[in-house]
Amino acid sequence: MSTNYKLKPLALAVSIALLASGQAYAQQQESEQATTETAADTAIEEVVTTGTRLQGSAAAVVDERKNQAFVADILGAEQLSRTGDSDAASALRRVTGLTLVDGKYVYVRGLGERYSSARLNGASIPSPDLTRNVIPLDIIPSTIIESLAVQKVFSPTMPAAFGGGNIDIRTKSLPSDFQVNLEVGIGHNTNASDGYTYNRNEAGVPQNIREAIVKYRGDFSLRNIVSRDGLVSNETGSASDQARAINAGLAESLPRDIALQDDSLDPNYSIKASIGNSFDEEYFGGSIGFLLAGAYDTKWDVSERTNAVLSENATDGCATTLNSAEEVSNSCYNTLSETTLTTETERLNGVFSVGYELDTHSVSYTKLYLTDSEDESEFGIMQSPNGSNLKTIFGSGIANREHEFKYEERTLDIDQIRGQHTFLDYWGIGFDWQYTESEAQTDIPTDISYRFDDLYGSQGEYLATVVTGDDNRAVYQYVDMQDNVKSYSGNFSLPTNFAGMDVELKAGYDFTDKARYYTTDRFAMDNGSGLRVTVNEDANDVLGVTDYLTDERIAENNFLLSYREPTSPDADDYMAVQKIDAFYGSFDAFLTNNWRLAGGVRWEEFKQVSLATSSLIFTREDLETFYSVNRILNGTTVEDDFYPALSLTYISDDNYQLRFGFSETVVRPDIRETVPVAYYDPITDIRTIGRAGLESSPMTNLDARFEYFADNGDNYTISAFYKDIEKPIESVLSVGDEEYTLNYVNGISAEVYGVEFEWLHDLAYLADGFFTAGNLTLSDSEAVIDPALAGNLTNPTKRMTGHSKYVANFQLGYDSLNGNHSSSLVYNVFGERILAAGIGGRGDAYEQPFHSLDLVYNYYPDFNSKISFKVQNLLGEDQEVTQSDVIVQTREVGQVFSLSYSYEF
Repeated sequence: MSTNYKLKPLALAVSIALLASGQAYAQQQESEQATTETAADTAIEEVVTTGTRLQGSAAAVVDERKNQAFVADILGAEQLSRTGDSDAASALRRVTGLTLVDGKYVYVRGLGERYSSARLNGASIPSPDLTRNVIPLDIIPSTIIESLAVQKVFSPTMPAAFGGGNIDIRTKSLPSDFQVNLEVGIGHNTNASDGYTYNRNEAGVPQNIREAIVKYRGDFSLRNIVSRDGLVSNETGSASDQARAINAGLAESLPRDIALQDDSLDPNYSIKASIGNSFDEEYFGGSIGFLLAGAYDTKWDVSERTNAVLSENATDGCATTLNSAEEVSNSCYNTLSETTLTTETERLNGVFSVGYELDTHSVSYTKLYLTDSEDESEFGIMQSPNGSNLKTIFGSGIANREHEFKYEERTLDIDQIRGQHTFLDYWGIGFDWQYTESEAQTDIPTDISYRFDDLYGSQGEYLATVVTGDDNRAVYQYVDMQDNVKSYSGNFSLPTNFAGMDVELKAGYDFTDKARYYTTDRFAMDNGSGLRVTVNEDANDVLGVTDYLTDERIAENNFLLSYREPTSPDADDYMAVQKIDAFYGSFDAFLTNNWRLAGGVRWEEFKQVSLATSSLIFTREDLETFYSVNRILNGTTVEDDFYPALSLTYISDDNYQLRFGFSETVVRPDIRETVPVAYYDPITDIRTIGRAGLESSPMTNLDARFEYFADNGDNYTISAFYKDIEKPIESVLSVGDEEYTLNYVNGISAEVYGVEFEWLHDLAYLADGFFTAGNLTLSDSEAVIDPALAGNLTNPTKRMTGHSKYVANFQLGYDSLNGNHSSSLVYNVFGERILAAGIGGRGDAYEQPFHSLDLVYNYYPDFNSKISFKVQNLLGEDQEVTQSDVIVQTREVGQVFSLSYSYEF
C-alpha cells in the first residue's frame, strides 16, 4: 500500500516559510556554537523546495494515473474544490469524454448511462433511482469524496458489465491528526426569486383505503361495494346511496386541500462540518483514527418548459406557437404543453468512519447515510392542434389545464468494513477485502395530477375552468421501492521476481446479491355525474383551482374514487433478484525497464429473475397467473462467461508512455427494462415499457493511449478507442395523439470509435500563476436494428441513443504566487445526441448542445479559512430538443450565484 501526500498552495507556502525559518535558526546556532557537538546536531541540511499549482492540487492523482496498469482518469478532492462541484455527478463532467445528463447520470465516451457503472470503495451499491440500476451520482456529495477514479479500460478486478467506464467513488481517508472543518454557504438561482409552493402531504396511502383494497378486492364500484357489504335499502337510504357514502368516505381521506400559491422563495443555503483525529494506543502499538462529517443543503429552481409531440404532417415553415387561428391550422405539433415547474431539493448526508492501523495491517468501518428529497409542482396548459382531440385557445376556445404535485424522497444507507494486510514475513503477500451491506429506498408519498378544461373567448380571453364529465379528473399515485445489496470481495497479491522480471500476481473473488421490490398504488377521482362542473371563473384564482374537491362537491356531483391497479395479467408492480459470482486472476509484469505487460481473465456468472406482480392477487388463480412457469422463465436470465483483458505499456526514459489495451466485456439490461411494466422516464418524459427476454450485449474493446508528463507538472494525452457491440440495447418509439411510448429491443450490431485529447499546461510564460487544462473527445457510432423489430422506426440504421459526436471540457486557472487567490473559468459542451429515435417518417429527437460556463473564485484570508464565490451557467443557456429541425422540448435553466465560507483547524 502506498500513501500519497498532497499539498495545498497555502500549506506549501507555510512549509517553505517554516523550512526557511528553521534553516536560519540552525545557521545562527552553528555560528555561535561551532565548536560544540550540539551545534553539529542542531544544524540541518539546506532544503530547496519548489512547487507548482499541480503539486498543490493534483500531484498525487497524476502519479496514480501514471502508475495504473490499465488506463484510468483520477479526480482528487482538491480538484473538486477548485471547480466548486458539489457532488460526484457535476465533478465528473471534467473527466475526458464524460458528459452529464439530467444532472445525475454520466455518459462515458458519448455512450448512455447503461455503459457506465459506479462503485463505492470497490463495492457494488444499490440505486435509489426508480428507473435505472445505475446510481444517480448527484446524491454523492463532494464533501465525502477523497477521489474519483474513472477506469476506461477493463481489467479483471472490475465487474464484467463494463461498457465505457467504471467509476469508483473513494470516500475520505482517516486523518493522521486532529482536524475540524466548518463551511456555510448561500446561493441564488436567477429563475427562483418567485415561484410556487403548496401544502405538502407526506402521509402516503390512508389506512382506511389500504383496508378497503383488501376488503373490496381493489374494486370500489358501487355495485361491488353493495355486493361485498351485503347492503340493502333501509332508513338511511338505498343500497346505492349507502355504497356511495362509503366510497365518498374513502375519497375524503385523500389530501384535497392542495393548491398552488405564488410565493417569494428562500435563497439556497448549505452547511457542512467534519471532525476527525488519530490516537496511538500502547497495548499493541497501533493507531486509531475516526472521522465524522455531515452536510445539509437546500435549493430552489423555477423553470419554464415546453413539451410537444411532432405531427406526422409537419412541413417546412409550420408554426411552433399557437397564438392565432392561422398558427393553429399550420401547427407543427399534435400536442403542445407549456408549463412552469418549481422544484425544491433538500439533501442531508452523514458519514462516520473509524479505523485501526498496526504496522502493515489496517481495518476500517464506514457508515454512510444519504437522504435526498425533491418537491415539485408543475402547472400549465396543453393544446392539441392536430390529431383526434382538437383543443386550442384560438381554434376551439378550449385548452387542457394540468396541475401536478410530486414529492420524492430517496435514501441510501451503507455499512462497509474494509481491510488491507501485507504479510512481510510471508513473501510480502497482500490481502485486501471488503464487506458491504447497503439499502436504497425511494418513497413517493405525494404524486397528484389534476386535469381541467380552460374555456376562452373569441379573442383568447380566459372565461372559466371546468371539470368535464370524464374519469381520471384527479389521479393520486403512491410509489415505494426498496433495493438491498450485499457485496463482498477479496483480492490476494504476491510480488515476485521471475526470470529477472518484477511480477505481481493477483487472484480474487467478487460476489454481489441484490433484491428489489417496487410497488405503486394509483387512485382516480371520476366525475360520475357525466356533467361538466365549473370550478373557477376568475383568472386571478386559477392557481388554486385544485382545491375544488370539497366534501360538498364530492357528494353533490357524484365524484367517485376508483383504484387503478391493472387487472390480471397486466401489472404495474415488480420484484427482482440478482446474483453475480465472480473469480479472477491477473498479472502485472515489468518485462524490462521500459515494457510493462498486465492482463488476466475474469469468470463471472450472472443470474437474474424479474417478475411483474400486482396488489390484486387474492386467489390461487391470480397467483398462478403472475407466477406461472412461463412468466418466471421469460423473466429469468442465467449466463456465465470468461472475460479477458490485456494491457501493454511502453515506458520511455523521456517522460512519455504508450499504452495498448484489449478486453471483452458485456452490457446487461437494467432490471426495469426487462419487466413489462409502464413508467415515465424522468429524463425523456416519455412513457416507457420494459420487455421480457431482453438480452445482454457482448462487447469487444480496443484502446491506445499516448501520455507525456513534463518535469514541471504539465501533461498531454492522446487516446484512440474502438468498441464493437453485439445485440446492442436500443429504444423504439410508438406514438399516440398526445404522447409517445418507448420500448426496448436488441439491435443487430453497433460500433463506437473516436479519439481523445487531454492536457494540463502552465501559462507562466504569458503571466505568472495562469494555467490551462482540458480535454476533447471526437467520436462516432452506428447501431443497426432489425426492421422486423423496429416497428415504424424512421432510421433502422442510426447513431446510438445518447451518443455525442464531441465532448469538450476547457479550464483556465489561476493561482496567485502568494497563495491568497485561486480561480477557475470552466467550460463544458457536448454535441447533439439522440434522446429518442424518430418514427413514422419523423426524424430522430436530438438533445441540442448545452454550453456550460462556470466561474469559481477562492480567497484565502489566512491559513485556516477560505471564501469561495461561484457562478454557474454564465452564458444563460437553456436546454432544447429538436426533431426534424423543429423544437419539441425546451427547459429554462437559469444562472446560479453562490458564496461560501469555510474554516479549518
